[in-house]
Amino acid sequence: GGLMHPLARQSGEIDDGTEARDLGQSPAEIIVLSAADTELALVADANRRRLARGIGPSLRLANLLALKHNYSVDLYVEKTLAEARIVVVRLLGGRSYWPYGIERLTALASTGTFQLVVLPGDDRPDASVADLSTVDAAFAVRLWSYLVEGGPDNADRFLATLEARLAGTGLPAPAQSLPRSGCYGAPPRPAGRPVAGLVFYRALMQSGDLAAIDALVAGLEDHGFAVVPLYVASLRDEQSAATVRRYMGEFPPAIILNTTAFATTRPGAVADGGVLAAYGVPVLQVVLASDSEEGWHGGTRGLSARDIAMHVAL
Repeated sequence: GGLMHPLARQSGEIDDGTEARDLGQSPAEIIVLSAADTELALVADANRRRLARGIGPSLRLANLLALKHNYSVDLYVEKTLAEARIVVVRLLGGRSYWPYGIERLTALASTGTFQLVVLPGDDRPDASVADLSTVDAAFAVRLWSYLVEGGPDNADRFLATLEARLAGTGLPAPAQSLPRSGCYGAPPRPAGRPVAGLVFYRALMQSGDLAAIDALVAGLEDHGFAVVPLYVASLRDEQSAATVRRYMGEFPPAIILNTTAFATTRPGAVADGGVLAAYGVPVLQVVLASDSEEGWHGGTRGLSARDIAMHVAL
């Protein structure tokens, strides 16, 4: 865990907590623990942008799933929390989900070793964690709202808020909510080029997990298309469908690429292709596989059973 590698995560591994693990992260001033890899990756990306500007205190991120064993917690407290000034825990399932970890952290925080912020792990308030933080409730809610709303801008503000707390300076703007649907980036200027509509889930915007979308946009542009990338909560969501109709009306597509699998019409409705079928152009289904890039190149099976079920069988 050097400065440039704040994230301890081994994707694809299942850790049931029966074995103790030493995450081997060096100490840092800010520690963020969460059970969601996507959230940790979002904050890690925000930290990379921050480091590129040469600012801010040190940061370490870890998945709570790697700290289920009591001895794993002891090692992490001893090695990584040694110089911590503020620790943020996103606790999905309440305090009973990670009892020993909460016991150790609250004991240290109560003696003033560091400030502790324990946040609900999803977008619903959790009274069982409200009294665990040593910071004021308004500050905890502000941090929580950045993570609940998601997206790169809110992740930047999340880290800036922690830095401001440590420096005693003014706080950045509160969390900005992400619309249910919209255009990713500025709409294109087609200038005679054929238009490719690209549809993907809003969840990718929230998690900042946009590398595959960026690659698709770049590849299509290299082949002479003007790309209209649209994020949606669901194509069955009326507000999202209206967004698609608005942009496709303004930029009539020559082709549509859809990454939201089969979900275009409601169960029981006529399977007519939904909103994407209205333009009389080919609609290509793009599979964003759940496998890792290494697993894809190293394997011989192609798509996993889960991906085949979600994108082909259904």
